[in-house]
Amino acid sequence: MPSTVVLLHGFAGTGRAWDPVVERLDAERYTPVAPDLRGHGSARDARPVDFDAVVADVLAAAPARFVLCGYSMGGRIALHVALAAPERVERLILVATTAGIEDAGERAARRESDERLAQLTEAATIEAFADRWMAQPIFAGTPPEAARVWRADLLRNDPRGLAAALRGLGAGAMAPLWDRLQELPMPATVVAGERDAKYLAIARDRLVPALPRADLVVVANAGHGLPREAPEAIAAAIAR
Repeated sequence: MPSTVVLLHGFAGTGRAWDPVVERLDAERYTPVAPDLRGHGSARDARPVDFDAVVADVLAAAPARFVLCGYSMGGRIALHVALAAPERVERLILVATTAGIEDAGERAARRESDERLAQLTEAATIEAFADRWMAQPIFAGTPPEAARVWRADLLRNDPRGLAAALRGLGAGAMAPLWDRLQELPMPATVVAGERDAKYLAIARDRLVPALPRADLVVVANAGHGLPREAPEAIAAAIAR
């Protein structure tokens, strides 16, 4: 019987962001569940948008036991899900993510930055938001086909929902979880792109050492947008 793999997308994505990965999963081994998280896609109007509500949604959508994979914001949510119900998570795959911002001053500054972006997003069209979001330095070097898939997914969103997600699920809104990672007993695979210097360092130097049963996968010639840039590598990490 196939295992269910729950796939949690990044900020400004939808469950469809996982399509390139799902296409490469062995259907005899895995049944994918890729929900739209609150503030995004078909869940754009769901409120409140906060970690407790999103964790409840994910656990309600998942079977009793499941493999859990989260990308970027989805990886931070995956940590919350795994901590809320560790007995239900068979394996954990964390893609280009973090357990939060530890320094209170840095976290407050990020919260202010997220609020400014939320206000800009609310006042913009989704097309204008997509242009601004894709132009960030962290996404430099995105291959053209990956950028095409990514933009199509961004446009499935609504600016007001994304603003709510920034305020409720942004890195500035999240209490850091570093001191709780030792509570996660399940095997974990931490994935980062070779060109994604910030998140590669977090994966190698912080997440893998802090998780009790973790290993590291570095994807060659890839940046931050791994599900769209390197779907084969993410499918292989899930199947490890």
